[in-house]
Amino acid sequence: MNLLISVIITSCNRQNFLKTAIESVLKQSFQNFEILIIDDGSTDNTEEKVKSFKHKKIKYIYQKNQGVSSARNRGIKLAQAPFISFLDSDDTWKKNKLEIQYKTMLENPQYLLSHTEEIWYKNGKILNPKKIHKKHHGNIFHQSLKLCAISPSTVLARKDLFDIIGLFDENLMVCEDYDLWLRFTARFPILLIPEALAIKQGGHSDQLSQKFTGMDKFRIYALEKLLNNPKITLEKDKLEMIIKELRRKCIIYGKGCLKHNKQEEGENYLALAKKYNQPI
Repeated sequence: MNLLISVIITSCNRQNFLKTAIESVLKQSFQNFEILIIDDGSTDNTEEKVKSFKHKKIKYIYQKNQGVSSARNRGIKLAQAPFISFLDSDDTWKKNKLEIQYKTMLENPQYLLSHTEEIWYKNGKILNPKKIHKKHHGNIFHQSLKLCAISPSTVLARKDLFDIIGLFDENLMVCEDYDLWLRFTARFPILLIPEALAIKQGGHSDQLSQKFTGMDKFRIYALEKLLNNPKITLEKDKLEMIIKELRRKCIIYGKGCLKHNKQEEGENYLALAKKYNQPI
């Protein structure tokens, strides 16, 4: 049987969450997969927890701490299957997630990437997503500009997609997914499977989004990079959308910096907003 899906789980000092994540993959109704555990410099008992499974589908790879982008890229490069699925170490899957998603993608070969609905928990309680977090199907570039519109743990993608759009940006410690999905949605439509097949856990202290403030700073970096990406030809309407959102984020972030006595940084971002206040 040819290997069909490479499941990439990245983790750093999350031994207890990781065990539950791995179990949710091993219990999948679809079993034609490998699991690549990329340990990004853990100092807890992560290695012992992983190796205690003694399962032939699991491959454990340790690297010194370099961030989630580096860890995911390591997994992509090592993946042996034609499809790649990501699972954050604090998330889990419904047991038919891979089966439904793989079958749906075979039935819709025009799509290079699919995502699913998900269930959100925060501090153990179900959290109802806001309207801005609504999942979208098809050409979702506009929705991808404001915030990350695709959750990594819901994704199934053809591996050769990354030869086209590139890998995760290792300069980004957060919003690396926002940056990658912008590059994807600028060029391709996305397939939404309207069923909650992933379970997202939030609210714990070691979430990256809890450790970093001013997330728009990283999104501004991603938007500027997209504007200057020589590999992507953007239509005029998309250029206009990018610049509008870039200016908006620069103004909001710049004013926020001034409010918190970060004078130089605030002035720099407000100046950047003015730089893009020009017709295309």
